[in-house]
Amino acid sequence: MSSAPTTPIYTSRVYADANAQRGKTWYEYNKFRIEWSAPDRYEIVRRLGGGRYSEVFEGVDTVNSERCVLKVLKPVAGHKIKREIKVLRNIAGAPNCIALLDVVRDPSKMYHTLVTEFVDSTEWNQLYTRLTDSDIRHYMFQLLTALDFVHSHGIIHRDIKPANMMIDHPRRQLRVIDWGLAEFYHPGTEYHVRVGSRQYKPPELLVGYKRYDYSLDLWSTGCVFAAMIFRKQHFFRGADNEDQLLKILRVLGTDRFDAYLKAYDIPYETDVEELLGVYPPRPWQRFITPETAHLCSPDALALLDRLLRFDPRERWTAKEAMECAYFGTVRVEGEQARARRGLRIREHEWG
Repeated sequence: MSSAPTTPIYTSRVYADANAQRGKTWYEYNKFRIEWSAPDRYEIVRRLGGGRYSEVFEGVDTVNSERCVLKVLKPVAGHKIKREIKVLRNIAGAPNCIALLDVVRDPSKMYHTLVTEFVDSTEWNQLYTRLTDSDIRHYMFQLLTALDFVHSHGIIHRDIKPANMMIDHPRRQLRVIDWGLAEFYHPGTEYHVRVGSRQYKPPELLVGYKRYDYSLDLWSTGCVFAAMIFRKQHFFRGADNEDQLLKILRVLGTDRFDAYLKAYDIPYETDVEELLGVYPPRPWQRFITPETAHLCSPDALALLDRLLRFDPRERWTAKEAMECAYFGTVRVEGEQARARRGLRIREHEWG
């Protein structure tokens, strides 16, 4: 008697066993014990922003007079607070990721605050239209370096977008922030699809596919990259999730979308008539304008094409993207900088 066919479970092409190798003490956060500091040490200077889950302020550490960021968490489930702190502790020292300095709780135990390093960042809406080709290569490489590190440590960010990339442009430094939606990846696990920000959500979230992996972050990275090289505040900008999917279909084409749904055995129904239409894929060259032509080299478009794929298995990983031709000059500059640092160290040792 033959058994009914089962839906295949696809796992990440890389770092699938990152958490299993490290063991439960690495990824289990529900039992994670946190030592909270008192809030007296920090003073609020000004409000920087806020959202659904937190209010963010510039602060000062009264002990050393250094600037910091105070992220005051709004009341949420305790395990979510523990998860964010556990992730930040696990990635301490990660390249281009914000550093957690302290965790604070007020005497009432109602308000929890994360104290992180301060980044003197430039607002995205003031920055994206003046990024040079060199700037874009530089910051994209920093973002991918951060993602490759955290993915190799078993963590998906799940909310990559410009607002979560603090860029100190004069210093040419990028920091990935806001790890409140980050999660530990375990192959075959079903995760919530109500994560991320609409304009940067990959197709798997928009169609309700729960067994996603690190490649979710690479789609979002592709959306950031498209915004940079085409100088659009958001490349895909839908009014709601279905409109967001429609915007994607009109660029990538319905044939590829249908093939993706079939490969993953994803049932998808919609009442939106436009989503039932047929759209051919549009070549990336169609989005180039005279003002952005210098940013849209063949290597740039090749990278973009390998990030914005319906099928997560076809997207480049962060490491694969870092090794592509587009970042050739960035890698050379990095090697030269490391060589100069090594020379200075040797000269210092020799006296």
